[in-house]
Amino acid sequence: MGGTVSRANRRRGEIEAEFDGERRILCLTLGALAELETAFAADSLGDLAARFSGGRLKSVDIIKVIGCGLRGGGNRLSDEDVAAMAVAGGVAGCAAVVGDLLTATFGGQEGETPDP
Repeated sequence: MGGTVSRANRRRGEIEAEFDGERRILCLTLGALAELETAFAADSLGDLAARFSGGRLKSVDIIKVIGCGLRGGGNRLSDEDVAAMAVAGGVAGCAAVVGDLLTATFGGQEGETPDP
């Protein structure tokens, strides 16, 4: 994040990431988690967390998680918008954003990133 101060509040499960050169807040709110449960046909938050901890997310899954996180953070973007956005580091950068977001949401040590 360079010398800039993050606007994200980790205690609320927020992270900050750069998309198309703009810093944005992401947060998996209850509404965003409900959207993910539906998208992934998960019966519970535990099932959803287990799916993510498996480390086998497809690119469409990464788009869905980032999209839900952006919407939960107050950004009005569709999954199609997210798919067209540039992220520093390309696919690896997207995976890092997802890992950081899941860690902020489901716990773990700050800086400890699950392998999406």
